[in-house]
This record gives sequence, structure tokens and C-alpha cells, in this order.
Amino acid sequence: MTGAQMFSNEDRQVETKDLNLYYGKDHVLKSVTFDIRRRSVAAFIGPSGCGKSSYLRCLNRMNDFIPTARVKGHILIDGVDIYAHGVDVIELRRKVGMVFQKPNPFPMSIYDNVAYGPRIFGVKDRGQLDHTVRSSLEGAALWEEVKDKLNSPGTGLSGGQQQRLCIARAIATEPEVLLMDEPTSALDPLSTARIEELIRELKSRYTVAIVTHNMQQAARVSDYTAFFLLGDLVEYGPTAQIFTTPKDKRTEDYITGRFG
Repeated sequence: MTGAQMFSNEDRQVETKDLNLYYGKDHVLKSVTFDIRRRSVAAFIGPSGCGKSSYLRCLNRMNDFIPTARVKGHILIDGVDIYAHGVDVIELRRKVGMVFQKPNPFPMSIYDNVAYGPRIFGVKDRGQLDHTVRSSLEGAALWEEVKDKLNSPGTGLSGGQQQRLCIARAIATEPEVLLMDEPTSALDPLSTARIEELIRELKSRYTVAIVTHNMQQAARVSDYTAFFLLGDLVEYGPTAQIFTTPKDKRTEDYITGRFG
């Protein structure tokens, strides 16, 4: 199922309609149409260069930073077309948080890493910032490990802790959608397991979209899976169905390791 509406209007948080993305003359995404359900985890899989990370970056308009990028089609988040004229891109990026492949804490204290976003959006009250920092670190399953060293540099944490700090930083602005671009690819197996557990917890409060090269990870953490190939959305559906009874032979070939 690639284009049919799977969810009710109330359940749909992200609607992608006939989305085409170009980098110069390269046609990177080709008429992609599908929906992401509210408070679920959607995983995007496919071989390198298939368009999955490019699609993810469309959701918070990160591709705006690429001079040759052009977008045609529509992405609606809560019914608002994020590519419509006059959309506040800064507000969009508050609503749609992002966690990158490699942990990238700012060169500042743990506290200031988490408080950075709220301060940008005008929060100055120390009590409110204290509450946000604690609740965000708790939400990222990091509070107990860092509560006694909030003034220490975020860069001094382990890799797995740094990635959870980046998740805390992303949720501190109270987003509704959380994007993760291969968030565990630079981490050891134990840290990866912690992040995967966290992703499963986060979906109770956020809609999570994750790009992963690890199909076992997609199977473990996601409710829905989209398989991209050469810019096409080949198949999209409940993760259990995609991994056990895919409808498209290309999906089956990829999942069973025949290519990719």
C-alpha cells in the first residue's frame, strides 16, 4: 500500500501528497504519497541513496539549506501545508524536532544544551527553564545519570548519553513530531538498546519518524514501515505485514537480503 489513505482524519498527523524532490536535475523523490499516524513510530528503510533521509529532511524543511533543492507536491502536518507560502519555518522546526545520526551536543553545559531551544523561543524564567530541563532529561531517560552534573559539559558524556541529551534537547521545545536520522548508527549495542527502548516510550507523547539501515531495528521499534527504492515509495504498511507478507517483490527481495 503506497498511496491509499490508511488512517482516519483524526489519526493522520503527517500527510504527504504527490511529493517530488529535486537536487538540481536529480529527481530524488518521485511522487511520494502516504500518511503517518499520530503517536506512532514510522520507520523508513531502503538501500543507501534511496531517498529516505531526503524525505525525512522534507518534514522540517531542512532541504531549504540546499541551494539546488526544489520541492513539488504537499506535506501537511495537522492539516497545514508546510510548503505553503508564508509558513513560519522557525515555528515548524519547533514543532518538528530532529535528532541526527551522530550525537552533536553543543559545546556548553548539559543544562544549557537542553535550555537552548526554550530560550530561543523566549523562555527566560529560571523556574520554568529548570522544570523544562528536568522533564526533558527525564523524558530522554537521562535525568538520573546527570542530575548532579548539570553544569558539566555535554560533550563529556558517553556517546549513548550524548545522543539521549540530543533527544532531550529536541523535546525541550515541546514538538509534536520527532525525526530521527539513523540515531543509533554511531553507538555501541548497549546504547543502541537504550535508545530503542526510549523510542518505544516516546511514541506515547510524540509522532516519531526514524530512518534506519538496520532492518531488525525497524522491526523492533516501529509500528509502520516505508520501503524506499531509487526515490520511489515502493511499499508502506504495518511493520509486521511489511516484514512477513510484503505485497511487492522488491520489498521481499530487500528484506530477505537479495539486494541492497
